Amino acid sequence: MVAAAVQQKAEGANGMHLRVSEVSHAFSLHGKPLPVLDHIDFTVEPGEFVALLGPSGCGKSTLLRLVAGLEPPSAGTIHGDGDRITGPDPSRVVVFQDPTLYPWRRVWDNVALGPEARGILKSQRQRIDQALDLVGLSGFAKAFPHQLSGGMAQRVALARALVNDPRLLILDEPLGKLDSLTRISMQSELVDLWQRAGFTGLLVTHDIEEALFMATRVIVFSERPARITADLAVDRPYPRHRGDERLVALRHHLLELLGLAETW
Repeated sequence: MVAAAVQQKAEGANGMHLRVSEVSHAFSLHGKPLPVLDHIDFTVEPGEFVALLGPSGCGKSTLLRLVAGLEPPSAGTIHGDGDRITGPDPSRVVVFQDPTLYPWRRVWDNVALGPEARGILKSQRQRIDQALDLVGLSGFAKAFPHQLSGGMAQRVALARALVNDPRLLILDEPLGKLDSLTRISMQSELVDLWQRAGFTGLLVTHDIEEALFMATRVIVFSERPARITADLAVDRPYPRHRGDERLVALRHHLLELLGLAETW
């Protein structure tokens, strides 16, 4: 079922093909290397939505930075649509846990940051309006960030990313600081945005239910230095229901993989 869903998504999608090949990475700590990633190898097909799940501090967010081109891996390669990723590009956009909106700029002007920085704002004004409409904030274009709820601020951050028409949307725990009710609502909104916009999604989360509710696949990492311990297809159609027996079984399996089966 997932293969069919992914195929259907890819046919009408603008998603990027991502290839992470034998990537290892280390930081320097007190003059000594601190291994963070250990031979990470996987492929994401155009239009897939893949969640990365693992213990806190294992290196998931580091991998996102490498995929975004914010720094090069210590070893291995990362390719987007066959081209080696060597730096940032508008086709790959990151949405972080904090919306990081400029408080002195109105919502419309925060969303316009990308086109403005690239010198194409004059020709992209309609695209900014469309992005705000896509996230349901057309009526708040003139609002300031302090006038928004947490969920609304995160939707502004999503609009700021989507205005660039990314082929790969990189999500680093974008819902991590929201209250539980807003988080549940935003999970559905993100899935809807993915289905409508057609990008490839790569999500880091610590929330097993979030991963199963949103993603077509869940890749599980070990403790640092991170290795891939499982790559599971979430073989359920959208829209999903959290009480689905198959999702419940997958949740139990993921808890076992993460060494948390006793909490079930």
